[in-house]
Amino acid sequence: MTDTFRLLCVDDEPGLARLVATHLERDDDLGCETAAETDPREALRRVERESFDCVVSDYDMPGLTGVELLSAAREAEPELPFLLFSATGPDEIAAEMVRAGVSDYVSKHGGADGYTALLRRVKRAEAGERGRLDAGFDDGRPSDVALDGVCTVGPDGTFEFVGEEYGELYGYDPEELEGEPWQRLHPADEVEHIRTHIIPAVTGGERWSGTSTGLRADGSRFAESKMVSTTADDRLVISVSPLDAVGRAADD
Repeated sequence: MTDTFRLLCVDDEPGLARLVATHLERDDDLGCETAAETDPREALRRVERESFDCVVSDYDMPGLTGVELLSAAREAEPELPFLLFSATGPDEIAAEMVRAGVSDYVSKHGGADGYTALLRRVKRAEAGERGRLDAGFDDGRPSDVALDGVCTVGPDGTFEFVGEEYGELYGYDPEELEGEPWQRLHPADEVEHIRTHIIPAVTGGERWSGTSTGLRADGSRFAESKMVSTTADDRLVISVSPLDAVGRAADD
């Protein structure tokens, strides 16, 4: 691996592949060298014969999806950081992303904010912060309301996957929460509200968004902006951000 941070951008739309690569390469702080591919199979061949430090890929592509590309690429490079930059909603592919070990997810729907979020995630990969998934959702809210931490909850009510920022928000390492019941992160009155109002709504096929009360490891409570949806295999996908005193999503 060279001293230069090498990044491979994969998107079946040629203009987007080059645009993403150019946007990332122009950032002085990142200082990376980029390559762009429109064919995921050719991207896989490049991963197998060249040395890359990170891959940023679309999900919905002909030949191989982004997750399928990841699974094949990891056979050659097991520790390769792999970010999805996609218009496909994370709630639609959450189970796939978790199983494959996606490093991060950023929505294309975020406009300029989406590219800013992508740059931030790539910088984390460059710094060696290789979490598996850290997602925001596009649910029609204003772009300044960012949902930064993500987790998935299995049908048995326990955390299956906990993103780095999600764990940090509550004061835990992700590994401390995986396998634990979701109730651990909420005071008793909020647990009852979630059970009787939020979960029935999302299991009925709706996507719920609103505010909730979180419980940190040190026992302190905080207001959070939350979005909850469900996958086809009955897993919950939860994304949150802290709220400041006036009820807006707090800045990073």
